[in-house]
Amino acid sequence: MDGCAQMCKCFLILFNILFALVGLGLVGLGMWLRFGAETRGFFDIDLNTAQFNIGVMVLVVTGVLMLLVAIIGDCGACNNSKSALGVFSGLLTVLIIIEITAGVMAFMWSDRVSDELVNFYATIYAQYVNTQSSAQAVTLEFFNNAFDCCGVGGPIEVIVRNTCPKGSFLEQLTYSSCPGAIKDVFNSKAQLVLGGFLGTAGIMTLALVCSCVLQRHVSVSHASPPAYVLLTSPPSAARMI
Repeated sequence: MDGCAQMCKCFLILFNILFALVGLGLVGLGMWLRFGAETRGFFDIDLNTAQFNIGVMVLVVTGVLMLLVAIIGDCGACNNSKSALGVFSGLLTVLIIIEITAGVMAFMWSDRVSDELVNFYATIYAQYVNTQSSAQAVTLEFFNNAFDCCGVGGPIEVIVRNTCPKGSFLEQLTYSSCPGAIKDVFNSKAQLVLGGFLGTAGIMTLALVCSCVLQRHVSVSHASPPAYVLLTSPPSAARMI
């Protein structure tokens, strides 16, 4: 195996290990959101929480698919299996297409995504006001800290003040309302989100190229005839005249 193939093999092994860890993390997060005591109640609520349920299912399915791809890729790279590398390349191609499509759609429909997220936040906010449930409190606290905001009232928020980011009195006066903060983040960071999707797709494309290089090397090594060593007999003694 030449140096290029060796580098591709090492890169594929490391890539698939990281890919598997990310997939395992997504599955674990999805399972926690689905069966955790704090968030289990969302699956028993019909009031506009379908986005949450769908998001959790997408997390789990994506994580399982990433784990499957990583396992097949590592098996192909470690065992120099042409068939496993072929399956890995096919699945990785599908993931790259999905990654690029998701990035472009998130960029083009950033306004719609932000509106859906604002509606989801407003729904959870209303549910928390009525029930004071810990499930809604955890979600509100996550949103408030992620977007550095406080409820729907911002600095004058009173109802969900306990879920807002902790800070000094002056810092709390500068918190904006979460619906406005969510829209501002999506409007200002749309290009960054697109860059993240495309960057991830670029790394996956590099792994796809390495898989094709290694697959070609395996095909050539299997097709080439085995090397034979020509054994020559020692020179015979001179014949007596």
